[in-house]
Amino acid sequence: MTRPLSWLGIVRMGLVQTGLGAIVVLTTSTLNRVMVVELALPAMLPGALVAIHYALQVFRPAWGHGSDVGARRTPWIVGGMAVLAVGGFLAAVATAWMATEPLFGVLLSIVAFCLIGGGVGAAGTSLLVLLAQRTDESRRAAAATIVWVMMIAGFIVTTAVAGQMLDPFSPSRLVMVSGCVSVAAMLLTVIGVWGVERAKPAPQRPAPVRSGEERSFRAAFAEVWSEPQSRRFAIFVFVSMLAYSAQDLILEPFAGLVFAFTPGETTKLSSVQHAGTLIGMSMVPLIGAVFPRSRGNLRLWTIGGCIASALALIGLAVGALVGTSWPLRANVFALGVTNGAYAVAAIGSMMALVNNGNENREGVRMGLWGAAQALAFGIGGFVGTLASDLARLVLSSPALSYSTVFASEAGLFVLSAIMAVWVHRAQAKTAQRSKNGDGAPSPAVAEAIT
Repeated sequence: MTRPLSWLGIVRMGLVQTGLGAIVVLTTSTLNRVMVVELALPAMLPGALVAIHYALQVFRPAWGHGSDVGARRTPWIVGGMAVLAVGGFLAAVATAWMATEPLFGVLLSIVAFCLIGGGVGAAGTSLLVLLAQRTDESRRAAAATIVWVMMIAGFIVTTAVAGQMLDPFSPSRLVMVSGCVSVAAMLLTVIGVWGVERAKPAPQRPAPVRSGEERSFRAAFAEVWSEPQSRRFAIFVFVSMLAYSAQDLILEPFAGLVFAFTPGETTKLSSVQHAGTLIGMSMVPLIGAVFPRSRGNLRLWTIGGCIASALALIGLAVGALVGTSWPLRANVFALGVTNGAYAVAAIGSMMALVNNGNENREGVRMGLWGAAQALAFGIGGFVGTLASDLARLVLSSPALSYSTVFASEAGLFVLSAIMAVWVHRAQAKTAQRSKNGDGAPSPAVAEAIT
């Protein structure tokens, strides 16, 4: 078997996430602002383009299947990043073009965001599978934390550096900055995956010979969907990520309308939440280091993170009714911490469970869960804003409407905690079948149910 990744190896693979985050944040944040402010275009245009980026990720299972068939993840990671880099650069070109030829600029931006969605899906899916296959079980929660913190670091560094380079603003400067970011992301990706797949790991047992029909994507997807654990976990990911993302676009308007925060104060409030998210992400491996018995218990962290996130959202629901005397900043910080702990535990669970099931289906399995996550994020922001608008229309009170929406999101997190138990029962059944067939459950399954 191939030797598990060292801590340095995990950090090196995290560079891929850093590059991915750098390109994505430039397209979803900076280009968004340029379209709306500098070009005075409707805000729904960047919103629709970001939705395209998420919609394309429903093909993650197919891209994961491609890496399963080829038995190598590196070409898909590097190739996916190349597609993403080209898409990010074309998105900047399209935005600059909109200043003189709006129609052609919009058409090119649609193509660009399709490439962005495809690149993120192909590279991200295979990266997580490779990380799971090369990381020791006891390090998976920490590995999930490292790669996601590095992605956020990519957000921070890119926005800071690009912000300096873009002033004074001009369309040509925007294109130049985007090109530099794309080239840097490709270099980080090559450095991150270089030599990780020098050789295919020796299989523990011979892989079954599959016919052409069995090697088809349709057959592979049906096989994975028929696994109770994979199917239940996909539903859990969708519901929990829907709750996770639904508050993103309504938190700042809520602070402005109910607590009379200024635009600057609401921006600082978002930074408080992101700081809490980073701390929450770091909590899982740090507490695991102090209490080793909790290190691998990702199921406990996932359920606890969902329940704690629900409590934080209930706090916001109460705060909407109480008003300005409520400690909003502390509440939002708590929401960030609980969301961060949940997110790392959920991603670590993906890595822990991806090898449990039919052989040579890891890419399809991770792709299914990644597609569920992308759909939830794409729908969550829209549903959150729609729910707040409808609640305000029906209830005629901003405070009461936001309270209702936050309480509903808390309910989704409670449902997610129940579903995490549901997933655990599927794991127990898988372990029992493995025990009946092979004499003992696999180590990964045995760890998951303890």
